[in-house]
Amino acid sequence: MSILSKIGLGAVLFVVSGLCVNAVQEAPTDESMVKKMVNDYNVYALPIPESMDFAGEPVPLDEPDIRERLDRELLVNTYWQSNGLLLFKKANKYFPIIEPLLKKHGLPDDFKYLAVAESALENNRSPAGAAGFWHFLSSTGKEYGLEINDYVDERYNLEKATEVAAEYLKKSKERFGSWTLAAAAYNAGNAGVNNQITRQKASNNYYDLLLNDETSRYVFRILALKEIMSNPKKYGFNFRPQDLYKTIPTYKVKVDTPVTDFADFAKQHGINYKILKIHNPWLRDTYLKNSSGKEYFIEIPEKGYYKSVE
Repeated sequence: MSILSKIGLGAVLFVVSGLCVNAVQEAPTDESMVKKMVNDYNVYALPIPESMDFAGEPVPLDEPDIRERLDRELLVNTYWQSNGLLLFKKANKYFPIIEPLLKKHGLPDDFKYLAVAESALENNRSPAGAAGFWHFLSSTGKEYGLEINDYVDERYNLEKATEVAAEYLKKSKERFGSWTLAAAAYNAGNAGVNNQITRQKASNNYYDLLLNDETSRYVFRILALKEIMSNPKKYGFNFRPQDLYKTIPTYKVKVDTPVTDFADFAKQHGINYKILKIHNPWLRDTYLKNSSGKEYFIEIPEKGYYKSVE
């Protein structure tokens, strides 16, 4: 049984942020582009890379079932083009926030791919109730110190949720001795993975285990995302720097009292209610009942990026 719920394992794509700009190429801008697409569109079988790793741990691509499982995810993810382009755009906006936090907590950079597999880089909610970029259930979030109530839900705070995900993954790595198994346990739960290792009398190796369909695909989905988005041109994705979404600079305002109306609060800081909530999705109501005097830090965008509100 999963501790952390996921979006359905439909294909998702994202790009290593450091490669976004370097990998772009100019796209045609006139009607010739449409003609070219109609005339040249084909579906190709994809070559399997000669070698791959997750977080520095090699993938045994010499084994036939491993190659077939990777091939499936490469095909599915490559040919969902519209979703892929959206994730290129969002990765450019959010990876600069996620990457330094993973590094701070000693996690390999590859785990940013896991965040995309979970939520497609959106503060969404799964049918099981898991929420935020990292899809924590309420019970797990609270266990790791996130505040979750009617007024505040820190699963939607990207910085705090990323740090909690890092702590969870580090504990899994300590338990299993493998980053790959830690990623699988994010999907199936630590107990679920441990039970299968015991039942199958297997080594602590993800690639030696027979797991449920979702977890069996999970790491291969991440591997496919890493491969495709490290090589966008190779897989047919074309975009310009100006096509990518940008991170909006913000500053933080400390609040240690109740806020009676966030619409008024927003206007006091030169923005409207919508923009306040876009930058602070963890604020879940129209006001903040802060009778304890706890300190919160609300992000306000720098001037010049939105229309000023008087």
